Amino acid sequence: MKRTVLTLATTALLAGLALPLAASAADEDLQKKVDQLSKEIELLKGQVKKVDDKSLGKWLTIGGDYRFRVDSLHGETMGYSNAPTFMGALQRDPATSGFFATPMAQAMLSSTKYSAVAGLTPNAMMGNFIGYLTAPGGAYAGNPAAAMAHLQALGAGAYTPEYKPKNETLYTNKFGLDLHAKATQNVTVTAKLDMYKTSGAQDDTATTGDYFADRVGAFDGTVGHVPTDSKLNVDRVYATWSNILDQPLWFSVGRRPSTNGAPSNLKMNTERPGNGGTPALLVDYAFDGMTLGFAPDIDALPGAYTKLCYGRGFDSGLKTPTNSIKDTDMLGIAIIPVDTDPLRVWLQWNRGFNIFDFPVMYNSAFGNTAPSVNLGDIDWYGAGAMTTLKNVGPGTLNFFADFGMSITHPNNNVSANAGFQGLMTGGFLAPEAPKDRTGWAAYAGVRYDLPSKTKIGFEYNHGSKNWITFAPAADDMWTSKVGTRGNVFEPYIIQELNLKPVSSYLSKAFFKIGYQYYDFEYTGSNNWVGAPQKISAIQSSDLLLMTPLKKAHDVYATFEVKF
Repeated sequence: MKRTVLTLATTALLAGLALPLAASAADEDLQKKVDQLSKEIELLKGQVKKVDDKSLGKWLTIGGDYRFRVDSLHGETMGYSNAPTFMGALQRDPATSGFFATPMAQAMLSSTKYSAVAGLTPNAMMGNFIGYLTAPGGAYAGNPAAAMAHLQALGAGAYTPEYKPKNETLYTNKFGLDLHAKATQNVTVTAKLDMYKTSGAQDDTATTGDYFADRVGAFDGTVGHVPTDSKLNVDRVYATWSNILDQPLWFSVGRRPSTNGAPSNLKMNTERPGNGGTPALLVDYAFDGMTLGFAPDIDALPGAYTKLCYGRGFDSGLKTPTNSIKDTDMLGIAIIPVDTDPLRVWLQWNRGFNIFDFPVMYNSAFGNTAPSVNLGDIDWYGAGAMTTLKNVGPGTLNFFADFGMSITHPNNNVSANAGFQGLMTGGFLAPEAPKDRTGWAAYAGVRYDLPSKTKIGFEYNHGSKNWITFAPAADDMWTSKVGTRGNVFEPYIIQELNLKPVSSYLSKAFFKIGYQYYDFEYTGSNNWVGAPQKISAIQSSDLLLMTPLKKAHDVYATFEVKF
């Protein structure tokens, strides 16, 4: 009996000792499984992160815009003599066409130096033709009176009385596609593709003419900004390397974001262009080039940065005995001492080197054109600011002021294709000795934003007699308003639709109605070839390369979508 009890007690004791051992083993096994599961979860997280990092939404941002626009254009010209018409008549007329084959004419027409054509005037040119017509064998040999009458008849055919050009309903469609890709750490690629066409056309005929140099035809710096056809053109594409050497330093190269700069974003109802833009008063041109920027952290100058910019405006190709044209380049320095939400201040200097006479254009108002001579250099200086004041009455007040100055530095060259005019010098068949000329412009505007998403704006700009800008890509139909030698007034109203954004937080749709009134005081707005003339003083006998507009009106309305 005692042995049985002892056996049972021993068994119970051993069982009691074994239970903790079994439980401990089970816990260890469970812990191993938990650890293994944790490792698998971490591995899965890493795989998901890799997949997520490579998903389109993480490295590629897509946006864009669409705009339908209707313009009602009306203008008023001055009576003048059309130089291309007169020269064409002389070349076609049987009595005078032979003159252009004479050694004297050939030498003159091939001249690109002012010194070779100094003293030439329309009257002197007429004297040369009279000498040709009255020489032995000429159509009016020995009869200068008849020769003069013949030339006067040809000249009368070139006279263009004043008239009122108009296009009461110009419809255009504009589409843009924005792409922003994160290629590697600190390296991005940004692109914008644009289509801009006139309804019912596949060319620029409806929106170009012989009124202004920037609207004679479409060329490299304006493609996608002047209505042409339905092709999707590359308006801009550039790569940016940021945080170089872990410093606030960046380098960017490609087709530059040098159009639609501040303060034009207010009227266009878009966001500020950021550190890649240029002041719209000085430059609105699709350049190919590069930028080196630096953004120091200065407490007293929030958001400050500076940039060194370079652009290529024209490549002249291989230099040969028959091609001595130089490349046209632009160099600029931008200093932005303050760039915050309520205040942005900018200072700018640009220099254009080896400015050409005509850009490369096809089927323009003057036919096919290309640079034939370099006319000199131009300096531009600018300073401006824009600010936002909240809680001004029921809404927000935005306003800006900008000032620009241009200084031309002509060389001794003149353009035979432009009647021997130089860089802001001379008239048609009336060359002038090279002389630096200084012009200036002022640009100011205001926009008041109401809680109802109604935005009411007004802009005004004035350009002096010798003012010249580099802004042919500006979003204006008649001509780039900031290049006007005279005054431009523009009121507008924007009404955004109160709809929830879907594609991005910046998405919106709105209507805009506006009116532009141009009051031209001098000829040659947006044209650096030839000296300006007072429009009110133009005579019917004055030979001009372009039709002088004294006033222009544009009433426009748009429906726009940003996505």
